Amino acid sequence: MLVAGGGLVGLTTALVLRHHGVEVTLVEKRATTSPQPKARRFHRRTMEVFRELGIAGLVHEAARDLAEHHHMAAGRTLAEAEQLPLWLPSAPDGTYLEPGPELPCLVAQDVLEPVLRSAAAEAGADVRFSTELTGFTSGPDGVVAELHDRASGRHEQLHVPFLVAADGAHSPVRTALGIGRSGRGAIGGPAVNVYFRADLAEVVHGREFNLCQIEHPDAPGALASIDGRSRWVFMAGGGTERDWAALLRTALGVPAPDLEVLSVLAWQPEMLVADRFSAGRVHLAGDAAHVMPPFAATGANTGIADAHNLGWKLAAVLTGAAAPDLLDSYDAERRPAGWFAADQSSRRSADLRSAATADEALAHPFVLAAGGFQYPSGALVGGPDEGGEIEPVDVFAPAGRVGTRVPHEWLDEAHTRSTLDLAGPGWALVVNDDPAGWEHGAASAPLPLPVHRLAAGFLPEGCALLLRPDQVVGWRGTDPTAPADVLRRLLTGAAKCLRTSAAAVRT
Repeated sequence: MLVAGGGLVGLTTALVLRHHGVEVTLVEKRATTSPQPKARRFHRRTMEVFRELGIAGLVHEAARDLAEHHHMAAGRTLAEAEQLPLWLPSAPDGTYLEPGPELPCLVAQDVLEPVLRSAAAEAGADVRFSTELTGFTSGPDGVVAELHDRASGRHEQLHVPFLVAADGAHSPVRTALGIGRSGRGAIGGPAVNVYFRADLAEVVHGREFNLCQIEHPDAPGALASIDGRSRWVFMAGGGTERDWAALLRTALGVPAPDLEVLSVLAWQPEMLVADRFSAGRVHLAGDAAHVMPPFAATGANTGIADAHNLGWKLAAVLTGAAAPDLLDSYDAERRPAGWFAADQSSRRSADLRSAATADEALAHPFVLAAGGFQYPSGALVGGPDEGGEIEPVDVFAPAGRVGTRVPHEWLDEAHTRSTLDLAGPGWALVVNDDPAGWEHGAASAPLPLPVHRLAAGFLPEGCALLLRPDQVVGWRGTDPTAPADVLRRLLTGAAKCLRTSAAAVRT
């Protein structure tokens, strides 16, 4: 396997592939990981992926500087800003809602990428920075990649079964494949990110924040906390040619004598989604597949979800456990998910004081942050496109519907093991019944996967969920003879023409 791109998504792809036992080479033309903070907020669902990979603890440790900075703030200047009330999740009855086993975390991309790079190398991935993918040919038997070692000048041909392009918004791989993009295009006007240093620990003490809206008429924008003390990014509209030191001091409302501007980057918020996520043996992930405005903090998180979805499918095909047709489900599942995330990001308000909006299409925050999007079709039996129950998006109400992430329930009093831990890297069956009846439900042979009993509110008595390696419900039903056949058909590609009875598919 070859992964092109050594950013957050490429490194996560390599980790997921190694988790499933796949040999993988990752190439990145840069000599180092990103020097820019860029992405900072990683959702609960992303942390669940890291949990499965065994690195959630490492990520939380890397995020320790911003562990208490989840508030938003707003004011005329930083010095005058006040913390805004912290939104706490609640169930319809008003009680606290715990949507998953992992908390979200704030950690700057330039801090997280080295952690992922080290973890990928330790997991056995061949990680090659200063190595550029200069060309490739894809055919029925695999991909021939042309690699250039920028440090030594050496050229190499690498023959691999598949290529994953995680090579950014301007993806050369996507361009070479001739894959177009659709969407709203530019959202608003041009923007600028100003990365700077200034010791502001005393200024923000007691008012720590993730993002602070600056409302000064001469310096409007948003201030992002990178380490909570001395590293910051100021986001503003307009061009790059300004006296940034003076403008920043206006926005801060304090002299900041040690202020140092490190970089000024122009960018344009956009919503664009690739028209195809796959072309033969090449698959797009992350910004190569979708770009979106940052307002919902979904860009990197959506790309990491791509890696989680694609990794187990590639592994199943490479090991012979699944037919190549299984990979068709990557586009069928992740392209609608990418469009949904990009559309939701485009609809979000940049005004942190606005708690509500007239846009009725806005999804509940946890539908975005806790993996609440439902795949309409793909490696599923009984999903929405086959008449299955549809997951709402305006409320967070996980119920184990086909095509959704399995709802979280703690499995022990110490809260160390979740229903999310029952699947991955393999499949699993979760039942609210006697497991023995399901283990031997198939007439031909015992069910070739673990069966777990769970008496949870979302799982009616006598019902079972077939969990995929990515913790998504692939089938739901009450027939103990069905799971073995459903699993076989999903892996062999026969699920495309599978039409089971409503009794076997739905409760």
